[in-house]
Amino acid sequence: MKQQLLFLLFVLASFCSMAQENDPRKLQETARTFMRQGDYSNAVIVLTRANQISPDNLEILKDLAFCHYLKKDYASAIQVAKPLAERKDIDVQGYQITALIYKAMEDRKECERLYRAGIKKFPASGVLYNEYGEMLWTKKEFTEAVKNWEKGIEMDPNYAGNYYNAAKYYYFSADKFWGLIYGEIFVNMESYSDRTIEIKKMLLDGYKKLYTGDDFYKGQDTKNSFVSTCLDLYKKHGGLVTNGITPESITKLRTRFILDWYANGNNTRFAFRLFDHHQQLLKMGYFEAYNQWLLGASASLPSYQMWTNTHEEENKEFLRLQQNRLFKVPQGQYYQTRM
Repeated sequence: MKQQLLFLLFVLASFCSMAQENDPRKLQETARTFMRQGDYSNAVIVLTRANQISPDNLEILKDLAFCHYLKKDYASAIQVAKPLAERKDIDVQGYQITALIYKAMEDRKECERLYRAGIKKFPASGVLYNEYGEMLWTKKEFTEAVKNWEKGIEMDPNYAGNYYNAAKYYYFSADKFWGLIYGEIFVNMESYSDRTIEIKKMLLDGYKKLYTGDDFYKGQDTKNSFVSTCLDLYKKHGGLVTNGITPESITKLRTRFILDWYANGNNTRFAFRLFDHHQQLLKMGYFEAYNQWLLGASASLPSYQMWTNTHEEENKEFLRLQQNRLFKVPQGQYYQTRM
């Protein structure tokens, strides 16, 4: 009886093992584990088996194409990916992966065609606008690149990448205002990365640029009512930064800006999530901590460390808030009209 039971258990275990080996979802999970470990060869073997069992599975095909791409086997990658672009059920990620492969193969014409087709099918995809803009930038088509980043911000206002690229573009242009706005929105969306550190430094320098020179409005889109209203307030309180651009002086400047913005009813004319966030932080007593977090380390790391030590509780509560809230921009709060 005992031997019969053991035999039955063995048969059952073998059956379960065979079932798993023929389950494309299980095989895909195994392959993704290999991919996370950097073992792309084993991932390809497993995904190929999964594809044989389920040849029309879009998710498996995308993983297989991407895995070949990670192996730098672009010929195999494009062989898998090319038919994806012709499928009616292709998604944004399918366009991304196929475009990445064409980009790696330096087939820019086909890559650009794919991005355009993807944007036509998914006109609200921030990631496609962002990646298409980055490709155009490498071709030195700078104006077209920023047009795509702007369109991405308008259509998909909660995808951070377009703010990052647009902020850098404006920082190096004469249009300093949008570099400051987009840079700060990006930092609130992507608060803890190497790109965050880069943009925080840019923001500090951006305020210095804004208040340098005789013509405060030079290079700015003053025909844009949102821009001119903001710049008028920045100029009105410019005396607060005449002794230098520091986290402390910027805090004073931006405090007066926000108080005037809401007192004058500008929030009714121009609903804007970033300024609402500033007002909320002011009411909570965390606006100084926020500006220190935003600019302090870029201005002077020792001074920032000293500030956090002397304001330990305030800083701790602000960081807790910053780390636990999701910064989202509502649709329709787009005021860039020059593009």
